[in-house]
Amino acid sequence: MSDSSGASAAAGAAAAAAVTAGGTAGGTAQAAAPAGLVEMAAALAEGSVSARQLTERALRRIAAAQPELNAFRSVRADAALAEADAADRRLAAGERLPLLGVPLAVKDDMDLAGEPTAFGCAGAFAAKTADSEAVRRLRAAGAVIVGKTQTPELGQWPFTEGEAFGATRNPWNPAYSPGGSSGGSAAAVAAGLVPAALGSDGAGSVRIPAAWTHLIGVKPQRGRISTWPEPESFHGLTVNGVLARTVADAALLLDAASGPHPEDLHRPARISAVEAARRTPRRLRIALSFGMPFTATPKSLDPQVRSAVERLAGRLEALGHEVVPEDPRYGPIGLTFVPRATSGVRDWAARVPDPALLDPRTHEAVRTGRILGGLALRVSRRAEASLARRVGEIFGRFDVVLTPTTATPPLRIGALAGLGAMATDRAMIAACPYAWTWNVLGWPGVNIPAGFTGEGLPMGAQLLGPADSEPLLLALAAQVEAAQDWAARLPDPVRAGA
Repeated sequence: MSDSSGASAAAGAAAAAAVTAGGTAGGTAQAAAPAGLVEMAAALAEGSVSARQLTERALRRIAAAQPELNAFRSVRADAALAEADAADRRLAAGERLPLLGVPLAVKDDMDLAGEPTAFGCAGAFAAKTADSEAVRRLRAAGAVIVGKTQTPELGQWPFTEGEAFGATRNPWNPAYSPGGSSGGSAAAVAAGLVPAALGSDGAGSVRIPAAWTHLIGVKPQRGRISTWPEPESFHGLTVNGVLARTVADAALLLDAASGPHPEDLHRPARISAVEAARRTPRRLRIALSFGMPFTATPKSLDPQVRSAVERLAGRLEALGHEVVPEDPRYGPIGLTFVPRATSGVRDWAARVPDPALLDPRTHEAVRTGRILGGLALRVSRRAEASLARRVGEIFGRFDVVLTPTTATPPLRIGALAGLGAMATDRAMIAACPYAWTWNVLGWPGVNIPAGFTGEGLPMGAQLLGPADSEPLLLALAAQVEAAQDWAARLPDPVRAGA
């Protein structure tokens, strides 16, 4: 990144000013925003702020917010400061990398050398000896990893609560969940503790918390960000993704984290997310879909969510796009999800040090995974190609599908606590029926903010495309962002330390 352009200088000055001011902000649209990822990277490159300053600021904010938000499972303060000092030496020597010196966080299902990967579970997990491929790539881009963020047990639920760590809370209202399973990453970014973070998405687990915390959440094409040491995660359902406050920040982190491990099963063609986010898309034909795939469980769309997505559709029309009501032909896609999801839970549960500490709902999922992990799993994988043709038919007539990200606004903390496995499944399907189909297909989707409820809780909409369509989705998201200025609105107050 050049430090000679006017844009970089302005971004650097903004970041430096935020650090000098202690990084606090009010919750109105007029409040100064915490410096974003692009701003921080520019400020570091031009020397107007140091990596140690940014890392100390992040650590102060995390410490101040942790008692209420509980966004982090582990914080590596000493190691992060050492990494920041090393980054400052490299910067002083003239080295430039996309994220050199920027403090970031990763979800606690990703291996980080020297830290355990508990994945939301209780028990004494051994520290990992090597980074996952996604973390390795962040380090190669120069990032400082300040810690690992909370996730529910084995990433199963759209809330971030558990016996192992308590409840992670939403910066917009701590009585509510930030969603899940990447709820810790979402809370950390929404509160300005870090400018961006990695999460993972197996049934909407990046997009759901992004929707409920007013963030950009990118679920990329399967294989875009490596899941190694898993050749694929949850039998192809789960991908690693990014959460950020702006499309430009999300694109920068996506490019830095992307790329395969030699033993990955999925290796999509390389893209430039940063370049895509700078392009204005051509006039697009967009399918507005409120239809939900069949699940044999009751579900309905909250009127506030529907209205928010309809307003967003109107904004897209005002930008020159054609928006037409049309639903994808999902067919029996739900039958292929359960064998893959429960088999993945079974696989992960076998690695925990003390299975007796697992949630009873996890034990039920493990039992289901054992039953469905043979023939049903093989059939579900073979069905993916025909389902892709069936659902993908819509992209012969439309460029993008626009749907709600969730059917409801954020859930209250504890809304699903104490429920049995079946009741939990029914409740989470009712709240989140829109996101999981794209995990079966492995295709990209981007959550964008869609507005707020009357109570001030965020809602989101997702832009969905066929295989390898991240460039188009990011270009469209950036175009809407420029018209909406989402990042100007922050939680009131931003729950972070000075």
